[in-house]
Amino acid sequence: MRKYNNIPKWIISAALVVTTFSCDKDFLEKNPLDSLSSETFWQNEDHVITGLAGVYATLTDNYLGYERVYFECLSDNAANALPNFEQANLYEMTIGALSAASGGALNNMFSQPYKAITASNYFLANADKALVDPLLTEAELDVYKAEVRFVRALAYFDVVQLWGEAPLYTEFPENLEEMSVPKSSSADIYQLIEDDLNFAIATLPDAAYSGHAVKGSAQGLLGKVLLTQEKWAEAADVLKILIDGGKFQIADSYNDIFLKAGQANPSVKREILFSTKYSANDVHRIDPVPAGLYLELGQQYYLQPFADLADAYQMSNGDDPSSTTLPSENYENRDPRLDMTIKLPNESWPNHVPIFSSTTGFVMEKYVDLSTMPLTSEDAFESDNDFVHLRYADILLMYAEAKNEATGPDGNVYDALDEVRGRTGVDMPAVDRTVNADQSVLREFIRNERRVELALEGHRYFDIKRWRIAQANLDGKPTTNGNTMVFKENNYKLPFPQSELDSNPELVQNEGY
Repeated sequence: MRKYNNIPKWIISAALVVTTFSCDKDFLEKNPLDSLSSETFWQNEDHVITGLAGVYATLTDNYLGYERVYFECLSDNAANALPNFEQANLYEMTIGALSAASGGALNNMFSQPYKAITASNYFLANADKALVDPLLTEAELDVYKAEVRFVRALAYFDVVQLWGEAPLYTEFPENLEEMSVPKSSSADIYQLIEDDLNFAIATLPDAAYSGHAVKGSAQGLLGKVLLTQEKWAEAADVLKILIDGGKFQIADSYNDIFLKAGQANPSVKREILFSTKYSANDVHRIDPVPAGLYLELGQQYYLQPFADLADAYQMSNGDDPSSTTLPSENYENRDPRLDMTIKLPNESWPNHVPIFSSTTGFVMEKYVDLSTMPLTSEDAFESDNDFVHLRYADILLMYAEAKNEATGPDGNVYDALDEVRGRTGVDMPAVDRTVNADQSVLREFIRNERRVELALEGHRYFDIKRWRIAQANLDGKPTTNGNTMVFKENNYKLPFPQSELDSNPELVQNEGY
């Protein structure tokens, strides 16, 4: 019997003691259990649930949690124009100062996935001990394992997209020597991801998402993994099965997807396939200072959209804004998603007391609850909206892309796009099937639709890299403070942090750093 509800916060804390480790040498110098022995802890289903909670808890920090939005600052969508003390040197990474010594954001991008991987491997190494509990069956335990393997796949997917070849750990290390491994090929990493997700698909319940990974979560992530590898037909097949399953739908409100109150909306719940869950007792960040999406985006403007993103939104009648006689800075009569994503230059927010100014002229509105205005440092404690990793609109857009690439335009591709564009409150016109009858033309339409629908959610950086257009889109692009962005061929892979090179003598730096 699965017992998830109302897990006390001390259980989460205990799980973190059991499962969360740093990626440097000193974690192996301690008993990793401190106060909980692996010989006495893994004795029943409650212990398994505690360990599982610890694995999920690794998704609340840095780029696996709400700060995933800051991947947008590595793309052509936005700049990190003000100092972000938790993600230091993020701006510098975009203007040519990217190296093993960058620290800050680069270290966080590397360490957080490996914390989740380590926690997952520790769980998988110990969970079978709980079968001494006569009330826990092997089939029930497999469901818990499937959730953990989903999390491991999610973490390794970040690793392989960011670094390509990287250290691959499939078991919890017994000693320091086992941590010192050379890079594995990206093909081997992708194989592990696919194996984990196929196990999850075969094992997890075919149910609506309610906070724990379900079959649809794994199907959606597998579709994205296959799409990233350009396995177009396979991706389309996986995503079509998910779509035809009918468990998920487009929400009736775009705004509500990103706000805590809206995330209780039943139709919003049916759009979300997987998210990092936060609660009033587990807000975005407490240490070293209270912070979160409301404060960081709505008051301090850490993430500032570029005009180039705003200009990507069509007119409300479906026309390209560049084809109209209106000046480009006029954002009236545009796709309604623009005003729900970005605070426009002439827009006023109720009770808004600006402290900083935007150097791009734009401020992020998505994920900011305007009802909390005026924001103060105390409001950081109210910043507890869940961060959505995967939602149904993304599934439809991925399906449209995969199907177009595999077989060219057809009714299924147009229908998927129309379902996203026709959301209540968005109501954009159906795709013009005559204008977009050519595969290459439709490809560009789909890419722009991904950009505007998923804007500022952390997807754009990964999209322009997998499309191999990052260098063309970023290198030499004007950014804030009078600088230009730098993106060379070697930047398709990030450098390994110097601390990892120092602790793992088998690890060889990526080329060009």
